[in-house]
Amino acid sequence: MAKIIAGVGCSHAPSIAHAYDHGLTEGPGWKPLFHAFEQSQQWLANLKPDVLVVIYNDHIDQYFYDAWPMFSIGIAGNYDIPDEGLGARAFPPIPGHEPLARHMASRMVDDGFDLTASHRMSLDHGFLSPMPLLDKGWEIPVVPLTINVVLEPLPSPRRCWAMGEAVGRAIRSFPQDLRVVVFGTGGLSHQLTGANCGRVTPEWDRKFMDLIENSPQELNSYTMKDFARLGGEHSVEVVQWMAMRAALPENAKAERKFYYPYGMMGYGIINFRVPES
Repeated sequence: MAKIIAGVGCSHAPSIAHAYDHGLTEGPGWKPLFHAFEQSQQWLANLKPDVLVVIYNDHIDQYFYDAWPMFSIGIAGNYDIPDEGLGARAFPPIPGHEPLARHMASRMVDDGFDLTASHRMSLDHGFLSPMPLLDKGWEIPVVPLTINVVLEPLPSPRRCWAMGEAVGRAIRSFPQDLRVVVFGTGGLSHQLTGANCGRVTPEWDRKFMDLIENSPQELNSYTMKDFARLGGEHSVEVVQWMAMRAALPENAKAERKFYYPYGMMGYGIINFRVPES
């Protein structure tokens, strides 16, 4: 049977992709963040996973306002690199693990989640800003899942937690022996529009990371409006971290945690390890 061996919560942002693509990673502002990603990449490589299940949100590249799914899963052998306005980034297609994705989709539908199944899918910066730093050369196949944090009505944090629990059950019911790491990307605090554009709230980011580590189910008492008020309108992406955490077994423990407020965003990474018997 497949087993979940670890989980990772991390920020995604176009700024990460820009710094990576333009050779800015060793600059004084960016170096702490990219060094933290490098450490997490080595940590991940040491675990020797077979599949990465990545929960993120699309940014009007795969889906559009005419029809936006609440939850979706990619079921494909490869995933495309989209053009987000400046041309597609110079990466080859991303390999998928289609058998696990098909199994997860079926089990999650049986579990009460009416997923949109995307058999052709492009993965934008919600995936593409952190993942090249963590899986260089696309050595590990992926299963991508998205949560709607863009178009009203949005799912509640509690529903996103339940979705993560369903992800965990679906993975663990897959009959093949696979070592799986679950990712949740998005957030932390950032506001890209309006009067508070550029506001970062480190105190809330640190509290959120403490909660996701030590008492994650407490986050189910928050609403999307709470998250927007505390961390900025676009920080509701933290529900992807919640879904990742919910997918993990209860005995998962944080081994690494990093937080770095810089520019217009609070950047964070947290690595959970599941003890292996």
